[in-house]
Amino acid sequence: MKRVIFHDLVTLEQAVEALTKFAAPLGEEEVPLEEAYGRVLAKDVVSPVDVPPFDRSTVDGYAVVAESTYGASELTPVELRVVGRVEAGGWPRGEVGPGEAYEVATGAPLPRGANAVVMVEYTQERGGVVRVFRPVAPGENVMTAGSDISAGEVVLRRCTRLTAREVGVLAAVGMRKVAVVKRPVVAIISTGDELVSPGEPLGPGKLYDVNSYSLAAAVAEAGGVPLLFGVVRDVAEEYRGAIEAALSKADVVLISGGTSAGVADLTYRVLGELGDVLFHGVMVKPGKPTLAAVVGGKVVVGLPGYPSSALMIFHTVVRPFLLKLQCREPEPPAVYKARLAVSVEGAKGRRALYSAVLIARGGGYVAYPLYAESGAISVLARADGYFVVPETVEFMTEGEEVEVHLFERYRPAELYFIGSHDPHLDLVMAKWNVKAVYVGSMGGLMAVKRGEADIAGVHMLDPDTGAYNVPFVEKLGIRGVAVVGLYKREQGLIVQRGNPKGVTSVEDLLRPDVVIVNRPRGTGTRALLDLYLRQAAERLGQPFEELVKRIRGYTHEVKTHTAVAAAVAQGRADVGLGVRYAAEMYNLDFIPVGWEEYDLVARLEVLDKALKLAEEALRELPPGYSRYEYSGRIKHKA
Repeated sequence: MKRVIFHDLVTLEQAVEALTKFAAPLGEEEVPLEEAYGRVLAKDVVSPVDVPPFDRSTVDGYAVVAESTYGASELTPVELRVVGRVEAGGWPRGEVGPGEAYEVATGAPLPRGANAVVMVEYTQERGGVVRVFRPVAPGENVMTAGSDISAGEVVLRRCTRLTAREVGVLAAVGMRKVAVVKRPVVAIISTGDELVSPGEPLGPGKLYDVNSYSLAAAVAEAGGVPLLFGVVRDVAEEYRGAIEAALSKADVVLISGGTSAGVADLTYRVLGELGDVLFHGVMVKPGKPTLAAVVGGKVVVGLPGYPSSALMIFHTVVRPFLLKLQCREPEPPAVYKARLAVSVEGAKGRRALYSAVLIARGGGYVAYPLYAESGAISVLARADGYFVVPETVEFMTEGEEVEVHLFERYRPAELYFIGSHDPHLDLVMAKWNVKAVYVGSMGGLMAVKRGEADIAGVHMLDPDTGAYNVPFVEKLGIRGVAVVGLYKREQGLIVQRGNPKGVTSVEDLLRPDVVIVNRPRGTGTRALLDLYLRQAAERLGQPFEELVKRIRGYTHEVKTHTAVAAAVAQGRADVGLGVRYAAEMYNLDFIPVGWEEYDLVARLEVLDKALKLAEEALRELPPGYSRYEYSGRIKHKA
């Protein structure tokens, strides 16, 4: 047999590129949720429900109208009449008014009229009356419908590897089965007359087969399905037969040994006869004799026989290819040093763990903390990792350095979007390499100003000028940005089917028989409602602050439009201001009040990408939206 000579050696990068050209998708399959761990999503997962699906208590205690507890203390407790009780899994009957309380268990739904829960530790009940020794604020100890996950929200992206956190998210939205990328079946062949399987006695000149098992573990670690073919002797007929059998059962074939230029090495010659050799020899030590070929459209890689060399080449050349087959990318280190985007509090004597989004900026990283209620799980799916505030630290300020421990290997995003959530834009961004954090319009503007966000989604109405978004960019002194007009969204009063309370305008919210659900301060929808209420206050000749005190539920805040619709659909509220798609999603009636302008505030460095994103978002708008003049209009530059 003629000795093979290495002529054209390739670099590691060229070797990886040669394989990844053949990384065609293997298709998808459905698996039960209990078998989803470690798999890779084949498509985006859109939540069909709000999580939680109703407003619920996060503690044992009493659901109340928060304003009824103001002034309560150990010395001057407030007495409230107990009008009902509900356990987790039950549903409250009746409602709560001023001066009343409703006993609730942890996880139980809130009764109508309540906007906060007093912890049982701060109460004393006797004879149907509960004494409250500590006041609560609106929203305290309450997890509102949709505050964790909003119906219609893309909760997990295509190509996401499912860990315990993501499986929890899938369960939370009711997914019994999930579409995942098929795992590559990888056949593993060890060659050499000197090899015997572990457990067998070693004869003279024999070695245990290490590569079959170490490579099988490496394949499984990379998400593949290893298929062991054992040891093949250095006999051409057996060698060819083993490769052909492996190709018939696997997507990829790995052969260890038989790749050097020795007279007894068969891999190069046999693969050259069966298919096309991509390369033979890599400019690396160890691992020079590595080769790869394509046989019948399938990749076959010949690895060095030495176990350490075989594993080294597997991790640097083969692993990226296997990951690519599964819509995954190679992983960098697991811990990153980053500076805090905003200040955070410690846990007062306890170690605080903050989930965070890691943002690549200026050769370094910014850690953007994610806040959520104690029962939330979706924040873990959105986060890149977490950082620790030691138990001895009470406060960490903006700009301080932290170590972010990654949940999964970090992949920098093409764009960082922080701001107000829009479900249509969310679906569009799912096609891009975008990391999205939804913190409301004002939070997005501040993130752009600080430099963490590339783009913010904003729909803030300035009551002084009647204009959207641009006045806030000017008032906040944000520079180096452009405001890109995206589209208008129709806002209106969301009411139950048939409008049983006969709501026709914002002034109907003042009626004592009407309970509303509101959006948080800093959101565009809240600003719009407050504008209408201020106008109503002027017409009625009374201060705005006094007028809102008359509105039942004004301090009941939920994070999303669909949470507004959920509260109305479940009878927790009679009306709320939101966009049309939320009403349609819950089959509710919708009373239009006007159109709001939802814009993108983009840093000038990414303006071209922002314009492309706007163009794609405008291409196919769902019902309930209308085009804002024309695609990619730049309304303002600063």
